[in-house]
Amino acid sequence: MREFARLYAELDETTATNRKLDALKAYFSSAAPENAAWAVYFLAGGKPRQAIPVKLLRQYATEYAMLDEWLFDECYNAVGDLAETIAHILPEPKHRSDVGLAEWIEQRIAPLRGAAPETIRAALFQYWDELETPERFLLVKLIGGGFRVGVSKLLVTRALSGIAAVDAKRIAQRLMGWTDGSVRPTAKGFLQLIAQESPDEHAQRGGQPYPFFLAHQLNNDPATLGELDRWQVEWKYDGMRAQVVRREGSWVWSRGEDLITERFPELAALRLPDGTVVDGEILVWRDGDGTDAPAPFADLQKRIGRKALSAKFLAEYPAVLVAYDLLERDGVDLRKLPQCERRTLLEQLVAEMDTPQLRISPLVEADSWEALATIREESRMRGVEGMMLKAKDAQYGVGRTKDVGTWWKWKIDPYSVDAVLIYAQAGHGRRASLYTDYTFAVWDSDGNGGRQLVPFAKAYSGLTDAEITQVDNAVRRTTIERFGPVRSVRPTMVFEIGFEGIQASPRHKSGIAVRFPRILRRRDDKSVEEADTLDMLKGLLAGASGA
Repeated sequence: MREFARLYAELDETTATNRKLDALKAYFSSAAPENAAWAVYFLAGGKPRQAIPVKLLRQYATEYAMLDEWLFDECYNAVGDLAETIAHILPEPKHRSDVGLAEWIEQRIAPLRGAAPETIRAALFQYWDELETPERFLLVKLIGGGFRVGVSKLLVTRALSGIAAVDAKRIAQRLMGWTDGSVRPTAKGFLQLIAQESPDEHAQRGGQPYPFFLAHQLNNDPATLGELDRWQVEWKYDGMRAQVVRREGSWVWSRGEDLITERFPELAALRLPDGTVVDGEILVWRDGDGTDAPAPFADLQKRIGRKALSAKFLAEYPAVLVAYDLLERDGVDLRKLPQCERRTLLEQLVAEMDTPQLRISPLVEADSWEALATIREESRMRGVEGMMLKAKDAQYGVGRTKDVGTWWKWKIDPYSVDAVLIYAQAGHGRRASLYTDYTFAVWDSDGNGGRQLVPFAKAYSGLTDAEITQVDNAVRRTTIERFGPVRSVRPTMVFEIGFEGIQASPRHKSGIAVRFPRILRRRDDKSVEEADTLDMLKGLLAGASGA
């Protein structure tokens, strides 16, 4: 635990990639395999389940530190992060723990989930008495379900590749599915992760998917890519990227490496030939009204968040896989074949299957880049985000790379509105002392002839460090009220907010929900009174729905 807490602190204290890489290599070179296994799980994106309710964490930390509740609240408001607050208010430990990370997770933290309050209290008092401040901070992050770290899975892959002297692409392949919560990290698993390659490794993968090949954002004129006939063009769907794996059983994996087979039984039931892996996009698709187009992403969200799937629900929200690549056929890895050859094989497979649950991503044909740009203007009408441009000679790579060919996503310009910042909350990690998470509002009628600001979106990305510092200072100067870690501010700042999609939502006060909101820029040239209105958002909604 001590070593992982030290690593966690090192990763959090720097933004330098090489320093993070060196820290990861040093840890994995010396950690016991069982501890390294859990470290890989967390660092590669695995999410710890909350073991103890936040309310109990606050209560028992206050009791252990012998503080009044109001003083704890003041400390929390000043720090902005629960784990950091608790780590700093607790008295010095009387003992020292040498228990490893694996034992902490499996034998100490896991049993607390669902335990009686008195059992939790006794355990926390014991644990806090064994740990130093950095270890207490990490412990609260793990048991509270709030663990986040500024390191990418790619960097973890590079570190493991470096210590094992195994090709990074092979490590990436082995890591697929590692963070799925149904599989417990083990010492044996870690040793297999860094083992030398074996001839029969490919045949031992079971239901394991392949690393996903990711596209780059195209911001320039596509004509700079050369002749159009070198590119395979498809629509970019707004769904859930997934692989359907058929190897002596069926598995459905999301790009986030979650095993989602049970949530999409109609896809798991596809009678694909054994030894087949199809890459594509899961969508809810209704063609009964003659439109033959994907349903809004909100309908897919209902499928993603639903565990109980009745026959009526499945009929109301039918899922399909829009297939756009074939990665394996008859147990043979096809990823090194050119894109155009994989496409031909995919077309043959979909034709053989002849089922509405498996659709092929249609190719978009045009005589020139100018003509293609004109077709792209139909994107919102078609319920898509733009186009995908795939080099016909590209192999299927690992992650966002260009070493074996390139995929580009040529997205349509985002929606944007000018909105007012009305709430702010502190960030996490190295930004825990800065207000970086913001709530934005637009104007609406107050019912009495006046106007009021109505919140419609939260965003935290898009500003530079210097801009965040400026906004943080403004938030502190204009704070009106505090609600725990959240500050209500006097409306003084206008920002241009971009987002990819918009839909009606009775769950939101504005009646509208937006998809992937982000800050495009601060509008110092606009006064608060000039910010946009809810009616403007409703106009965008009407346009998006074709009303």
